[in-house]
Amino acid sequence: MNVNVSSLAISTTSLRKCYDEKVAVADLSLSIGRGEVFGFLGPNGAGKTTAVKMLLGLVTPTSGQGYLLGRPLGDQASRAKVGFLPEHFRFHDWLTANEFLTLHAELYRIPSADRQAKIKKLLDLVELTPFAGQTLRTFSKGMLQRIGLAQALLNDPDLVILDEPTSGLDPVGRLLVRDIIHQLRERGAAVFLNSHLLSEVEITCDRVAFIKHGVVIQTHSLRDLMQGELTLEVKARPLAPELVNGLSAWGRQVRQDGERVTMTLESEGQIPVINHYLLDHGAEVFALYPHKISLEDLFIQVVGTDGGL
Repeated sequence: MNVNVSSLAISTTSLRKCYDEKVAVADLSLSIGRGEVFGFLGPNGAGKTTAVKMLLGLVTPTSGQGYLLGRPLGDQASRAKVGFLPEHFRFHDWLTANEFLTLHAELYRIPSADRQAKIKKLLDLVELTPFAGQTLRTFSKGMLQRIGLAQALLNDPDLVILDEPTSGLDPVGRLLVRDIIHQLRERGAAVFLNSHLLSEVEITCDRVAFIKHGVVIQTHSLRDLMQGELTLEVKARPLAPELVNGLSAWGRQVRQDGERVTMTLESEGQIPVINHYLLDHGAEVFALYPHKISLEDLFIQVVGTDGGL
């Protein structure tokens, strides 16, 4: 077995899935490390759901190669160490929370002596212990989301695939999920996250991949994004044309609108230099507004506006 593949949580090369004449996923190539939180982003119809189904062994790729936790896609041993929370879950709503988790613990073949202690720990983790004896049909969408997350963690997974895990949650619930994801990362588990809430992805993930028309088109480190280029808005006067032209020594896409100038910088370290330049050339500087590029901005740049998330 390839050493690099065995050290990764997910490794795919040119995975493709066609349904008759329709190409659902054209080229899925990913490398996701153990202990990494990875965001999977793209517009509706981009192939995200089919990609997840291939990773889980629910559909067979038309071509290409893939490994999950070092073993080929569909391998039973690797799937036993994967936790999954689908976006459109259908739980047994006549069961209580405790009965629901007990059923899944039995499916995971967790020894009976360990089940209740594990279930109690998870109910505490998702803050549903007071509702352990309540049937799922009485749960709100946010509570169902949290009990679904608990079942995805029952088998102490090395890889957790979460599809819209915060869609029904209030801000407190989203913070809870964020904390659980951080705990998973700390113990070395990988998290594969698909979410429409880009602000949550931006806070939570280490890297993100953008998929469009069934092809992974770009992958980015969010740390590099946060530390990378930014837009600077300057308010100053007077701003003679030659003074504004001189700003191109530090910035790109320099644009003037009266007493305001905007430009793109490679780093924050250029801001003091620009301030000194303006003052040395007789301008009064009233404000400098740096704006980091957001994940939403990057999404629009990479994917475009021809489809929503």
